[in-house]
Amino acid sequence: MSGARGGSGAAAGALSGGEGEIGYRGPTACAAAGISYRQLDYWARTSLVEPSVRPAHGSGSQRLYSFRDILVLKVVKRLLDLGISLQQIRLAVQHLRDHGTEDLAEVTLMSDGVSVYELTSPDEVVDLLKGGQGVFGIALGRVWQEVAGELAVLPAVRAEDGLIAGGEADELTTRRARKTG
Repeated sequence: MSGARGGSGAAAGALSGGEGEIGYRGPTACAAAGISYRQLDYWARTSLVEPSVRPAHGSGSQRLYSFRDILVLKVVKRLLDLGISLQQIRLAVQHLRDHGTEDLAEVTLMSDGVSVYELTSPDEVVDLLKGGQGVFGIALGRVWQEVAGELAVLPAVRAEDGLIAGGEADELTTRRARKTG
């Protein structure tokens, strides 16, 4: 998937990895995924969705989430809102972790309210519907676009130095910079 699909330069940087990797602090990840900071913290501590750019290293350190992490956070939120059990969500998240970034935009997650299914072709949808099950779906390509749009206006951080890479610095970051500078 090209950087253009991701929307913002920060999002594209988060997908590329390596030097100069872009990450998003907890409050930014929460805003983009539509979750509370309490949910974010709990999901990180229970290894449901851990930050891949920079994990927490004790008190005072800040987690940095990648674009992909935020995409998964938003999917988890949607599945919870649809009434899927946390056990099923954990299985779905593990499956998403096992997929490469390129594949995610082509995936649709479907559920009958109990289990979560991955669909990658229209034929699979027809087969599932033939079974007479009531289903709903989440097209990850659409979620990808939503997250990219939201992150385009939110601050990002370069992992190696903590400098703001996009958007405006939040008040706490500005105060810390004045204090140390």
